[in-house]
Amino acid sequence: MAKKASKRTQTLLEKIDKTKIYGVEEAIETTKGLKSAKFDETFEVVLQLNVDPRHADQMVRGSVVMPHGTGKKVIVAVFAKGDKVDEAKAAGADLVDADALIEDIQAGNINFDTVIATPDMMGVLGKVARVLGPKGLMPNPKTGTVTMDVATAVNNAKSGQVNFRVDKKGNVHAGIGKASFDVEKLKENFAAFMGKINKAKPASAKGRYIKSGALSLTMSPAVKLDTTELMEMK
Repeated sequence: MAKKASKRTQTLLEKIDKTKIYGVEEAIETTKGLKSAKFDETFEVVLQLNVDPRHADQMVRGSVVMPHGTGKKVIVAVFAKGDKVDEAKAAGADLVDADALIEDIQAGNINFDTVIATPDMMGVLGKVARVLGPKGLMPNPKTGTVTMDVATAVNNAKSGQVNFRVDKKGNVHAGIGKASFDVEKLKENFAAFMGKINKAKPASAKGRYIKSGALSLTMSPAVKLDTTELMEMK
């Protein structure tokens, strides 16, 4: 027997036309009207892509620095040595002690949101790849998190870089801002995200690239997005 929706959810559902496919601007405006939590909810996008991530040439992965940030305070861990440790600290990295970080990760203590590493530290990170990988935290050159330019990577992470990766079912999730952001900022963040998604389309992907899309707040039901408009965003 299906669980009955709460009174709050029912009220929010009444504000959405379930039969309608929303354009981006109207979707953002409608979703802003669904704010119901006491905290500043996150605008969340989910896309279902017509790719098979079991094949390496159809893996969709990358990063985008949101023009207006994400509204989230990001804790950055950096694996580096020598002068690069000082560079990371100067750029605002929160955690830079590689040995202590490895111990914490092995103990199951993940106290950070992003991991950045210099290439010469990837061997060390191999010890905890099985922990970081499933959480989407393993550094990767495609997201700019394996680099010798530690300062830029830290600055990007702090200023609103969002890393994305298609899951086993072909879905991509991302937070593009907060409910407190105005519509224009959310539109620009969303456009930046979609531009990266479209540029990341694998050459081997056949048929309609974006099968479906939806926008919601942390505690709200979702509105359906016009996939034709999404695929036109560059």
